[in-house]
Order: sequence, then C-alpha cells, then structure tokens
Amino acid sequence: MYMKNISDEQPMQKKRESGIELFKIITMLVIIAHHYFVNSDLLQIERESQSLGINSIFLWLFGWGGKTGINCFVLITGYFMCRSKITVKKFLKLILEMEFYKIVLYIIFVLTDYQECTVKTMVKTILPIDSVATNFGPAYLILFLFIPFLNILINGMDKKQHQILMGLCIGVYTVLSTLNFKVVFNYVTWFSVIYIICAYLRIYSEKWFSNRKLWGIASIVMLLISWLSVIVLVYIGKKTGKSIGYYFVVDLNKALVLALAVCAFMFFKNLNIGYNKFINKIAASAFGVLLIHANSDAMRQWLWNDTLNNAGQYNSPTLAIYAICSVVGIYIVCTFIDMVRIRFIEEPFFLSGLIKNIRNNKR
Repeated sequence: MYMKNISDEQPMQKKRESGIELFKIITMLVIIAHHYFVNSDLLQIERESQSLGINSIFLWLFGWGGKTGINCFVLITGYFMCRSKITVKKFLKLILEMEFYKIVLYIIFVLTDYQECTVKTMVKTILPIDSVATNFGPAYLILFLFIPFLNILINGMDKKQHQILMGLCIGVYTVLSTLNFKVVFNYVTWFSVIYIICAYLRIYSEKWFSNRKLWGIASIVMLLISWLSVIVLVYIGKKTGKSIGYYFVVDLNKALVLALAVCAFMFFKNLNIGYNKFINKIAASAFGVLLIHANSDAMRQWLWNDTLNNAGQYNSPTLAIYAICSVVGIYIVCTFIDMVRIRFIEEPFFLSGLIKNIRNNKR
C-alpha cells in the first residue's frame, strides 16, 4: 500500500491564491449576518409573531447561514493544514489572538458595567478553553492540537480507506441526524469529520473536482433548497406555534449545511483569480472579526441590542438596507481593529528575541 507523505507534496507557496481568501471574507460576512438575527432580540420577536411579512422573510433568510459559515471556515483551515505542519508560531498566534480579545474586551465590559467581575468570569476569561460543546473558538483551538494526529491518520490511508471513513462519518453524523435520529457530538468531533472530508478533496485529484461550473451550479441549487426549507418551515411554524424555521440548517452536521459548504468551497477554490494583495490582507483578519463581534453575551447585548438596536428596526421599510450596512460596517471596523493588533502587537511580539529563541529550541 502506498503511504502518502507530506514530503511528496510541493511546498506551499506563501502567497495564497485569492479565491479561497475571498471565500473566507464572504464566509465571515454570512456568519455576522446570522448573528445579526439570532443574537439580538429580533429572533424572539419573530418567534412570537404570527405574521410572515417581507421583513420577516428577509430576516430568516439573512440569518440562515451561520452553521454553514462555520463549516466553510473549517474547510478552509483543513484544506491547507492537511498538507502542512503545526508550528509553535502558528499555535502561539492562534492562542494569543484569542486570549488578547477575551481579556481586553472583558476588561472593557467590566469597566462599562456590561459584565460582572467575579472569580468565575475572570477564570473563564483567562482560560483559553472553557467549552468544547458548541463554542467555536475553543473547539477550533483544540482542532489544531489534533491536526498532527489527523494528518498521520490521513497519510496512513489509501484512497479506498479514506472514502470508507468519510462514508462512515457522513452516514453517522449527517444522514442519521438529518433523518431525525438522535446524534450527539461536539464541535471538536465534527471539525475532525470536516477535516477528513477536506483532506480528501485536497489529496486526490478527481477530474470533476476542478469543474468550476459544476460546483457553481451545485452551490446555487443547495442555497436555494436551503432558503426554501427555511421559508416553508417558518410558514408551518407560525401556523403551528413552533419555531422550526432553521431545522435543516440549525446544526453543523445537517445535510444541507454540509453540502452547501463543500460545494461553495470547491467553487471558490477553482475560481482562479490569482493573487490579490488587498483580498488576502483583509482575509487575514477574518478570524479576528469573529473573535471580536461574537466575543461574549456582553458583546451581544452591547452590539446588537443597545448600539445597533436591531429590534427597533423590525418594522422599518429600510430594514434590509440597515441590516446589510450593519454587517458590512461591523466587518470593516473589526478588520481595522485586528489589523492594528497585528501591526503593533503581534508582529513586534514575534520579532522579539524571546520568541525566536523558543522557536529555535523547538526545532
């Protein structure tokens, strides 16, 4: 049996093709739009409303893609990391970025009385991992610790074994869940499944993997089916008094969520727009955008309810414009903040003699 080896691959170029980087930006905008709806009082208003007007339909569709966006983000990570190695620098960058925003924003919200300062909240803030169930940040950090071992598994399988493993994972976690079987998992488990899927897409060269038109059409079809499922279930839910609108897109492992994420990823991977410095620069702060705007319950209250007053726009004829501008504005502001952090904190820190010595000792 042929044992795949990372050394068999050509070294990755430092300048990433910008199609995937553009996809990362769009993914984060979709996640912010999801939070605009579900992390504000708008969701509760919608659950209590019996009508299905234009604004109602817009909100349900606008906030539809949170879980799909998370899958997309992990697909991007896995696609590059399955043919790379976790270095001290990569891991330190990730954990220090997470801790920076957790601690700084915690202090700000304590000083502004948005958050109570207790031993419990301080410990939770200082610890990089507080939950692995449905908390993206800690689960993403843990995934990085698993990557070296996942790569050993991936490189130790042949193509047929890889296909069987993917089939088992998708069958257990996606097919059974979509058919309403009780399937229990946490984010780390699912991220590992996603990693196995995107590693297959990276390692093996099927002719149809490069068919941009195919993946573009498939993405549009999956998106329309997802939106249709939301509208139909929202309508049924309002008639029955049940909040079931996001049933087919509410979990990371749902069939529509996984299918759309994979199709969209493959489309942007094959976009072939070359290297664009501006796109790559903006995309480099995408994770920072997530860490800032989805930082905590205090951030959700301050941002969506008190500052933007999402609920106050519910009956406004300009709701759609307001929501879109809010999401884009948040992305721009958070990107600027993260660029400042990178320029004046991260880059000087990793250029320091101490960090260089740590990296040299780890080699």
